[in-house]
Amino acid sequence: MSKIVICPKCNSEYTYENGTLWACTQCFFEWNPEELKASEEQASKVFDANGNELQNGDSVVVVKDLPVKGMPRPIKAGTKVKNIRLTDGDHNIDCKIDGFGAMALKSEFVKKS
Repeated sequence: MSKIVICPKCNSEYTYENGTLWACTQCFFEWNPEELKASEEQASKVFDANGNELQNGDSVVVVKDLPVKGMPRPIKAGTKVKNIRLTDGDHNIDCKIDGFGAMALKSEFVKKS
């Protein structure tokens, strides 16, 4: 009995092996499992505005003024943020900023320092 492989596009369990590729009978998507793993690993990495890879515990600098809901002033460009934590989701950096408290930032608005 062969193992069940789930389609990455439609999550169907009705897939079959077609040479080196896998194919889905529901959405007709074909994929190479090795290429899919490599692209998932690349997608899980977080990059700053300059394309540098970020890690937990890094220090970053905000590159543009960021308005904050409920606060009278924005986070100014040039604000240094220490000891970031990477998360999944749209705002992929959790951190604490002096004067603002705990915040979630997008990696596209920071650069590694």
